[in-house]
Amino acid sequence: MVATGSEEAPSQAEPEYDRESELKAFDASRTGVKGLVDSGVSKLSRIFIDRRPRSPDRSDPAETSFSIPIVDLEGVHEDPSKREEIVRGVGQACEDWGFFQAVNHGIGDGVLSGVIEGVRRFHEQESEVKEELYSRDQWKKVIYNTNFDLYRAPVANWRDSLYCAMAPDPPSPEELPQVCRDIIMEYSNQLMRLGLTIFKLLSEALGLNPKHLEDMGCAEGLYFIGHYYPICPEPDLTRGLSKHTDSAFLTVVLQDQTGGLQVLHGNHWVDVNPIHGALVVNLGDMLQLITNGKFKSVYHRVLAKNVGPRISVACFFRKHFEQEDSPRKYGPIKELLSEQNPPVYRETSVEDYVKYVYSKGLDGVPAIDHLKL
Repeated sequence: MVATGSEEAPSQAEPEYDRESELKAFDASRTGVKGLVDSGVSKLSRIFIDRRPRSPDRSDPAETSFSIPIVDLEGVHEDPSKREEIVRGVGQACEDWGFFQAVNHGIGDGVLSGVIEGVRRFHEQESEVKEELYSRDQWKKVIYNTNFDLYRAPVANWRDSLYCAMAPDPPSPEELPQVCRDIIMEYSNQLMRLGLTIFKLLSEALGLNPKHLEDMGCAEGLYFIGHYYPICPEPDLTRGLSKHTDSAFLTVVLQDQTGGLQVLHGNHWVDVNPIHGALVVNLGDMLQLITNGKFKSVYHRVLAKNVGPRISVACFFRKHFEQEDSPRKYGPIKELLSEQNPPVYRETSVEDYVKYVYSKGLDGVPAIDHLKL
């Protein structure tokens, strides 16, 4: 289904204002977007309103109809012929879309609903409790804040987030919020196992040994983010999450049934309609880099809505600012290169790339472009 959301930005002129002071005041409240909603705001602060010229991305439902590929993982470990079919489906989705929805992936409904409710409990507990974790120190293993790029992005988004660096060196249980501690650990452990399966399928789809991507270290890190998108009083003026690509090798997203996630495909914004029990899998910039552009990391965004809250859990398969003496450098996989397909990107480490993404924020410009040869 093609999205129908408005793309019109307000045109009325407004007097100059001190954006930096307004950002600092919002940040100093330590209560995030939810704090604004709880206070009864009916109009958006100017820090949330995006007045940049709109891109020509179309969203006319009469133009055409797209739907995100669905990959059924049932039988992936038991049935060789079924596995071949799954590998073909995964490869096609990664080349054409950079996104697919995985069903029958082995993580039970109880764990899926449990982690969504755990993230809800965290964000809906008393502000005084959450404030203990409020921080902009990205080197900490567990933090809560609103807009990781608040002071760098051109516009603030309508969401709050809980961040937990769960692998390869997880926090102690006591560092995780008590209201969702057990379910975050359980979900992360199960997702790490599923991630190994997906990386094997990706390796096979590339014509490589099934453990190739795993042996490169693509599945070593896991960064858990529990997003909370409150009801927005003026959803047409802002975004829940601006247009961007992900910095990871792979991202797995669990979304509730509210909707709002969209993927840019063929110059059309396409709704990623929630499917009960499904996990959304999208490729990140690091996977596009090592496959030399064969697999795509594509733009996606989340709309602000006047219903909700919307809750999602995005897990990035990458390390997050791990202390390493000599971090591994990643470049295009040599087995995928030839005279006809020379390297498109230069090498980088995950740490250097994530630092670059954090330094620029979600500004609508592909971070991976600065690595092009």
